Amino acid sequence: MKKQRESRCTQKTISLLSPLGKIQVSGCENGVHTIQILMDVAPAERSGEAPLSCVVNDSPAEMSPELQRCIEWLQAYFSEPQTTGSLQLPSFHHPALQGDSFTSRVLRLLLKDVKFGETVSYKRLAEMAGNPKAVRAVGGAMRRNPIPLIIPCHRVISSTGQSGSYMGGAGDHLKQWLLTHESRSGKG
Repeated sequence: MKKQRESRCTQKTISLLSPLGKIQVSGCENGVHTIQILMDVAPAERSGEAPLSCVVNDSPAEMSPELQRCIEWLQAYFSEPQTTGSLQLPSFHHPALQGDSFTSRVLRLLLKDVKFGETVSYKRLAEMAGNPKAVRAVGGAMRRNPIPLIIPCHRVISSTGQSGSYMGGAGDHLKQWLLTHESRSGKG
């Protein structure tokens, strides 16, 4: 059996300043690879200079249409979040989102079925994915999410209603900020 050659792509990275601090988006002509929230400053500690929306801080001279679409989505999320449901999503080009692994299925299900301003429990998401006993595996899928914000792992909470961990616990304050941001902005 012949091995299929993976298509090589040239990644570009764009830095954004947002209410969460610096965000880096990496991708190629085929789609977005990652979104990283760098947690340089907690939202509660932001100065008056913090942007109320999401602005490009540093970008390559040429940007693929998929990266441009991602930037537009992120800018809308922070400035007019209720409009994100009507925007076209960028394509994703990360191995965790390809194929039919449990992680990939759970992340696609989360993206498709848990809308702006809604939350879902880890348990309910496991049930939706067809494996009600896979609650811990759902948590693992959230930790491996390469495209947070667009694939809204911040909307997954515990069955008790507590927000639960975000970014391995280091970003719990960001998860709370995101949930509050969505509840204040109304459902889209």
